[in-house]
Amino acid sequence: MKITFELDVRLMIRWLLGVVLLWAAVSKLANLQDFHASLLAYKLPLPSVALRGVAIFLPWLELLCGLMLLAGVRSDAALPWAMILFGVFTAATGQAWARGLDISCGCFNLQLVGLEANGIDGLAKFLESVGFAFFRALLLLAGAVFLFRSQFKSVASGDALPA
Repeated sequence: MKITFELDVRLMIRWLLGVVLLWAAVSKLANLQDFHASLLAYKLPLPSVALRGVAIFLPWLELLCGLMLLAGVRSDAALPWAMILFGVFTAATGQAWARGLDISCGCFNLQLVGLEANGIDGLAKFLESVGFAFFRALLLLAGAVFLFRSQFKSVASGDALPA
C-alpha cells in the first residue's frame, strides 16, 4: 500500500486567509468597544459615526469571508472582498506606521493564544504593532491576489472554477 501526500499551495493559502479573517472577526466581535477605540487611535480623517459603522460592519464581513474561504464556498466572491480588506488594512496600518503612531493594530486578541501585551518578552506587543501589522497585511494581500489570479488562469484555460 502506497500513501502519497500532495501539497496544494493554493488550498493552504486559502485556508490561511480564512483562519486569519475568522480569528480577526471573532476577536473584534468579542469586544466591539475595544475595536472602535482601536479604530479611533489610527486618527483617520473620518467622522466618529463612520468609524462606529466600520466597527460594527467590518467584523461580520471578515467572518463571512473567512468562513467562505475555509469552506471553499464561493471563493470567487470571497477573494475580491478579502483583497479589498487586506488592501485597506495595508493602507491603514502603513499610514499609522509612517506617522509614527505607537498603537496596537486592533486586529487580533492574542490572549486567545496566551500572549499578554504587557508580557515580559514583549512578543504580543510586537505582533500587535502597526509596523508588523503592515507587513502582515501586505503578505496576506499578496496571497489573496495570488489566489484570485490563479482562479482566472483556471477559468481561462477551461478548467472548472476552483472552490
